[in-house]
Amino acid sequence: MKKKLFIGHLKKNLVLALPVMISQLGHMMVNVADSMMVGQLGALPLAGASLANVIFNLILMFGIGVSYAITPLVAAADGEKNTSKSSEYLKHAFLINLITGFLLFSLVKVGGNALYHFNQPEDVVNISLPYLNIITLSMVPLMIFQTFRQFAEGLSHTTQAMVIVIGSNLINVGLNYLFIYGYEPLNIPMMGLNGAGWSSLISRIILALWMAYYIYKGKPFQEFRAGFSFKNYKAKIIRRLLSLGLPAGFQFVFEVGAFGFAVIMIGWLGTKPLAAHQIAINLAAISYMMVSGLSAAATIRVGNQLGKKNIHSLKMAASTLFIMSLIFMSFTAIVFIVGRHWLPSLYINDPEVIEMASTLLIIAGFFQLSDGIQVVSLGALRGLADVKVPTALTFIAYWALALPSGYYLAFELNMGPRGVWYGLLIGLSLVAIIMITRFYFLVGKLGIKWSTPKYPTANRNL
Repeated sequence: MKKKLFIGHLKKNLVLALPVMISQLGHMMVNVADSMMVGQLGALPLAGASLANVIFNLILMFGIGVSYAITPLVAAADGEKNTSKSSEYLKHAFLINLITGFLLFSLVKVGGNALYHFNQPEDVVNISLPYLNIITLSMVPLMIFQTFRQFAEGLSHTTQAMVIVIGSNLINVGLNYLFIYGYEPLNIPMMGLNGAGWSSLISRIILALWMAYYIYKGKPFQEFRAGFSFKNYKAKIIRRLLSLGLPAGFQFVFEVGAFGFAVIMIGWLGTKPLAAHQIAINLAAISYMMVSGLSAAATIRVGNQLGKKNIHSLKMAASTLFIMSLIFMSFTAIVFIVGRHWLPSLYINDPEVIEMASTLLIIAGFFQLSDGIQVVSLGALRGLADVKVPTALTFIAYWALALPSGYYLAFELNMGPRGVWYGLLIGLSLVAIIMITRFYFLVGKLGIKWSTPKYPTANRNL
């Protein structure tokens, strides 16, 4: 019986998670494509992209965190079969996310020049700022896309977002070719790094419009049309969404911000170490974004089973996802370590940068397992609507332990970029242990509160 239930959860998780993993990979591939194609122009544009993407990824992950609030609420409402509640969440989330997108763009536009005060190479800052301003404008369409995507995922519809993301990425790569290098037959000038920015912006506008059209016209969503009324907003629902979304956003900020500040520290070591870091973190981000698809599935499954009050199925769903993350991240760890010299060569031809990046990829390989467990655990906790305590614990792990350790190893013990990455490894491992422990602790409390049979008789609750 246990084996049958495990296989049932495994299949359900794969159906939900695989499209999300590919979608998340698609998001990441925008930066990967930009980095690979810009890297052909040399170390300086690649370092400029690295610095700009630090800031952009920070605000992007905050925005994604805010948008995640709708998913567990819709999943729980779906478990209750409450259509009107789901429609209300969609309407209010769209307003919150749209305002968030404009605020994040305005924040970077006003404060971007602060990069000159972080002791970075001036030529790197000069080339990164125009690119940063362009890609930050894409936060508005990205937040619109996230609204409809997270709503669909809350209802367990994950495939269409994957198709739309893949389509927009193909558009981005084609536009990159035209705008980065120029295309004389069409009188398109060579725009270098800025060309990559314009490509990303245009492809993300198409992404948002395509996803919105799908939700509005798609047959599975006709009963949720009330979510497009955009009137009669309720402060109670806005507060509910913000109470989940803001802590989740800051949770991402503390983690991504730690990696971002790591870039600042590595920038103190020079342009080539910064370029090497960009390559290694770009590759590590691919595996992170893909396993975050499992995290999204954890939020959906846990939230849905929470709505049904099925404690055994909730626990089994999450446990299966933890195992899946360990298997997937073990594979990526092997890829990073075995391919540590070949993978950087896809980005740049500079032997010194490739050698630096290869040493960082070994460390990246070691922190893959911790990264997988911590991101899926956080997703499962979001499904339980537990975001405030994990946010505080994340801040402590990264900012009170990981970064100070990385600074000491890098600059006091002269380990250079490797020292910074060892500090990140310490932080990720600590977060993984804390979050998975907290999840099972909270599930144990629910088990005491709810009375359920040892083995549910209906597999339809999977």
